[in-house]
Amino acid sequence: MRLTPKRFERFVQAREFEICFAGAEANTAVSLANFGIDAYMVSAVPATEIGQACLNYVRQFGVNTDYVLRRGKRLGVFYLESGASQRSSKVIYDRAHSGITEVEPGQINWDEVFAGKQWFHWSGITPALSDSLAATTREACLAARRHGLTVSCDLNYRRTLWPPEKARAVMTELMPLVDVLIANEEHSALVLGVGPKDADLHPGPLEIERYKELANALHQRFNFQYVAITMREGLSASENGWSCLLSDKTNCYLSQKYRIWVVDRVGAGDAFSGGLIYGFLTGMSSQETVEFAAAAACLKHSIHGDFNHVSKAEVDALRAGEGSGRIQR
Repeated sequence: MRLTPKRFERFVQAREFEICFAGAEANTAVSLANFGIDAYMVSAVPATEIGQACLNYVRQFGVNTDYVLRRGKRLGVFYLESGASQRSSKVIYDRAHSGITEVEPGQINWDEVFAGKQWFHWSGITPALSDSLAATTREACLAARRHGLTVSCDLNYRRTLWPPEKARAVMTELMPLVDVLIANEEHSALVLGVGPKDADLHPGPLEIERYKELANALHQRFNFQYVAITMREGLSASENGWSCLLSDKTNCYLSQKYRIWVVDRVGAGDAFSGGLIYGFLTGMSSQETVEFAAAAACLKHSIHGDFNHVSKAEVDALRAGEGSGRIQR
């Protein structure tokens, strides 16, 4: 459950919070459902009205929740203080002892979950929540491999959930089970030890060759089929440059670059993941796939909340150059 002060207020001044429900994998699933793909979420929420509210919220956007366990005493919470101009956004997590953190290997029937499916996506936030959930993530990846699914992972490192040393120990062991890696320069360096330790997150022109070298190094280290890298230029909390790269071991494909006025950037990486998976599942070329994913994520920055409420037609229109913001009548 995401709790956000209204009107860009700070935590200390807020007297009311807006509620929505979110999660990296759920965000990605909603994007895919919006694009017409059958998407399923595997998770755990408490058998309370709060847990039911979460499921109702996700279901309304077309995501199947048949494989969500009803267990535990609480739903994880995070607080988001939305930044503006030169003031950064801030997140405070309250996820300890939530239902999902108590899930252990053997409690989910992965053979049933993966029967007839094509793709399994997970993020680095999941194994960060508990040791048992890290073991369950490994169990899921092995089962997905047995069933012939493509496995994708968004590194999604969160330093307030676990230190880099533990993240590297856990995630490095999981990478041989991943086909498609989604990352940025900073997380690749911190979690996998691949890339510069002093990833440049400051304004300035992107050094594209450095990102190509990073993708190549990741291929060589872990033998991924594809590496996708998001490239954000943080001009301020309100204005970003956004572009993406996709590599298939032999070639690198760059998306067009967007200059974005940010409404809400939380969930943009998950929107990129959803667009990327959609491109692969529907047989787009690598260039078309990275363009579609980058445009989908660009549009997400304009939408409040974690979910990317855009259609394929809207993404295609932006790819075609319709980014003027003119009213559609």
